[in-house]
Amino acid sequence: MLLITQNARLGKKLQNVIWMLLLLQISLIFGQELNKPFRVVIDPGHGGIDSGAVGVNGIQEKDLVLEIALKMSQLNEFDGKPAEYFLTRYTDTLISLRDRTKLARILRADYYISLHYNDAPNRNASGVEVFVSNQENRYSRQSIWLGLVLGKSLVRHTGQRNRGVKFANFQVLRDLKDVCPVVLVELGFINKQPCLN
Repeated sequence: MLLITQNARLGKKLQNVIWMLLLLQISLIFGQELNKPFRVVIDPGHGGIDSGAVGVNGIQEKDLVLEIALKMSQLNEFDGKPAEYFLTRYTDTLISLRDRTKLARILRADYYISLHYNDAPNRNASGVEVFVSNQENRYSRQSIWLGLVLGKSLVRHTGQRNRGVKFANFQVLRDLKDVCPVVLVELGFINKQPCLN
């Protein structure tokens, strides 16, 4: 009887040790993932023969968004956490929408931000707006959160009005809606470019 009791206690201690080792291993695995920098893919819209919108002074959307994306790529954090930034284009090159979203898949992006400038026949139109997918998906809430954060930050840094987060069916939003949080940001109107600090 004593031997059975001792074996049961030893078995229980051994089971506790195994559980502790498993928990330690899981903690190490998840700890590595938590410390991994965010991968943020910035997509400066248009490029090459596709100028995008053109302002009255001849400035082209493709050039403005590339300049901003290049500045963003020098950052090393996102929302206060370590981050790596990748651009879908680093020069004035036309990249297909399919290739832009394919890059995000290959990189396993944590966030995808497509940059654009708005244009409108009404020259009084102004403000920042952010678009997210109009199709419900696993990243809908995170995309909306990202849109709200980016919109508020742009308004704070540029003094523009906030036109809010809207829903759309743009190709980059469709293609990546089940991959990561994805937004398309209209940084303002091409004829009223703000200075971004």
